[in-house]
Amino acid sequence: MKKQGKVYLVGAGPGDPGLVTLKAVELIRKADVIIYDYLVNEQLLSYASSNAAFIYAGKKGNQHALEQDEINDLIVEEAVHGKVVVRLKGGDPFVFGRGGEEAEVLARKKIPFEIVPGITSAIAAPAYAGIPVTHRDYTSTVAFVTGHEKETGSGGEVPWEALSKIGTVVFLMGVGNAEQISERLIEAGRAPETPVAVIRWGTHPAQRVVTATLKTVAEEVRRADLKPPSIIVVGDVVRLREQLNWFENKPLFGKRILVTRTREQASELSHHLEEYGASVSEIPTIEIKPPASWRGIDHALASLKKYHWIIFTSVNGVSHFFERLQKKGRDLRDLKGIQIAAIGPATAEAIREKGIRVDSIAEEYRAEGLVRILAAKRIRGKRILIPRAKEAREILVEELKRVGAKVDVVEAYRTIRPKGGADRLQELIQKGEIDLMTFASSSTVENFMKMVGVGATGRSPLHDLVCKIPVASIGPITTKTAKSHGLNVILQPKKYTIPALVQAVLEYFK
Repeated sequence: MKKQGKVYLVGAGPGDPGLVTLKAVELIRKADVIIYDYLVNEQLLSYASSNAAFIYAGKKGNQHALEQDEINDLIVEEAVHGKVVVRLKGGDPFVFGRGGEEAEVLARKKIPFEIVPGITSAIAAPAYAGIPVTHRDYTSTVAFVTGHEKETGSGGEVPWEALSKIGTVVFLMGVGNAEQISERLIEAGRAPETPVAVIRWGTHPAQRVVTATLKTVAEEVRRADLKPPSIIVVGDVVRLREQLNWFENKPLFGKRILVTRTREQASELSHHLEEYGASVSEIPTIEIKPPASWRGIDHALASLKKYHWIIFTSVNGVSHFFERLQKKGRDLRDLKGIQIAAIGPATAEAIREKGIRVDSIAEEYRAEGLVRILAAKRIRGKRILIPRAKEAREILVEELKRVGAKVDVVEAYRTIRPKGGADRLQELIQKGEIDLMTFASSSTVENFMKMVGVGATGRSPLHDLVCKIPVASIGPITTKTAKSHGLNVILQPKKYTIPALVQAVLEYFK
């Protein structure tokens, strides 16, 4: 029996990825096909399955990737082939999003569909600019209007006289018609001194707000060179912005920061930076993969009783070791009598989360520190297991052997360079859209340099640009690698952890 497709018309919210609904995330995860618009924050696409197909159908100004009829046909075609289709639209699909038209087509074709509302920029952008669209002391009425002349269609002319009496009027897609909007409202009786705010990229870290009056707004828009996507808010509530502006006062507001960790690990760093107002670009420069062969680690797991110590050098090593332990039908009881060591507090915490006490920790996040600790514990003649990445520094193994330990190294995982991201990374560098780059390991640095075209042969056309961008490094080993490539390392936290790195970034931009 042929699988029946289904379409979800999903609101992606106004731009801040934290404002998307739980249901939207759930549907993105299960989608076979995601057809998304220009105003959709592409971070939301990271929730999708690795097998999902992405189709860009955006409209930027008068430029269309696909015309509306083509989008309708595409949605129908994918659904007819049994796909779960998420039509991801900026804001809310039914608020000037043409979602109603797409739903009508689906209804006529008898294709099952659901509507998932999203937070519209008509409310969210003013809120992020410190402007409540209603307020008991100012107004209890609000109207949302398309400011784009072509969008009025056959639904009738804009009722300017009626709008002039509404307390707050929000115009979407109207920045290009700011002069006509102000003139028509004044002609209809609205006071020329009425406060106005124009908000570009509302809820984004790139948000810009210009305040004016109805009489001066057109000139202020020209002076500030405001372009779409922007909304216009007209009404006395705009006066509250001076008191309620919160978003633009965040310590990292407007700072553009590159995060290069693996996709799975980037979220912690990105989340902290975004909480402080930064605009984060996640472009992973490494990807974690299973080992080329399980033979080495499986052999070690089968003979755990011969080891006195297991040393974990990274969070990835912890997760992959214990996943394999469980897969081979073993559990924590097999570690009885074995002492556990970790390099760095994050690795130690990952071990504790497995329900295991850590016997020795190198807090300084360097192999040399752990060797000093273990040497004091008389490890001569002791057998030590190190499950780690294939690509790793040899200093730990060499130093342990030097003090008389018997060391077995097994490959628990591999780090590789991701296939995608290089074009986007090079574009950000060329356009000067990075204020700070962050690196959490030497491998992220090495792969980053390859992605921007700097290999063993020397410099690339981007080399000089890259070396001017400030770099935040998590620790001395990463710093050494970065500096060897000529990168401009300007900060390194005293404690080599992600929270400490974030605090160092805050201090730098203070």
